[in-house]
Amino acid sequence: MSPDWLSRYRDGQRALVWHELRQLGAAVREPGLIEETRLVCDEMATRARRNIDVILGRLREAGYRFHQGDDQTPVTPHFPPTASAGKHARWLEERFGPAPLTLLSWVRIVGDVWLVGTHPGWPQSEAADPLVITAEWTDGRPCTRERMEGQYELWEERRDEDPAAGPFVMPLAPDRFHKHGVSGGGAYGVLVPDASAEGIFVAETEMPFVSYLNLVFSCGGFPYPGRRSNDGWQVKKSLAAGLLPL
Repeated sequence: MSPDWLSRYRDGQRALVWHELRQLGAAVREPGLIEETRLVCDEMATRARRNIDVILGRLREAGYRFHQGDDQTPVTPHFPPTASAGKHARWLEERFGPAPLTLLSWVRIVGDVWLVGTHPGWPQSEAADPLVITAEWTDGRPCTRERMEGQYELWEERRDEDPAAGPFVMPLAPDRFHKHGVSGGGAYGVLVPDASAEGIFVAETEMPFVSYLNLVFSCGGFPYPGRRSNDGWQVKKSLAAGLLPL
């Protein structure tokens, strides 16, 4: 019997659906479950894409400047999925092992997002950990295969020296310090291999990927230092208004 996750997700039972998917772990890829699981992940990515479009529109209307964190070179804030996005998603799994289905849906439906920049009414916006997810392209250049391969090779060297080394963090974004143009730590990303639906996103802390995205969207795309901070509160509130929960 179908678990009917998609209709329940659309009806507002999102937290319960994600809980059930987390409990199943890699079993979500079994026949009879994988099809429905992918539908839920695609629906999540479709809602996230809508949120990204809304945030970008509001930032542009406000005169926001999208740029790199180090030298403020102008950047394109969103690259929709390319025609080869599905092929790239398959490559990620072939190279690094199973990847969370939510990430694969993001690659195919959302594309790459770069919200680093400066808001005219909130000069500290660059330091507020703006959302960045780059899984296929960065700044208009094919990027991630070379970058991911390099990071993976370094991780393999560490693992060979220390068999207790943790799992590989597939790099998807600079940390909040590098986004701000100062020296920081390791990249944000998802842990792989992971055959589950949602996966774990590593940022300031580790949390389920969808939980991270919900936190980000609740802050209008700028989650640091949190929803209760007065820093940029009015800007965050206006950017987050009406965004869809995932």
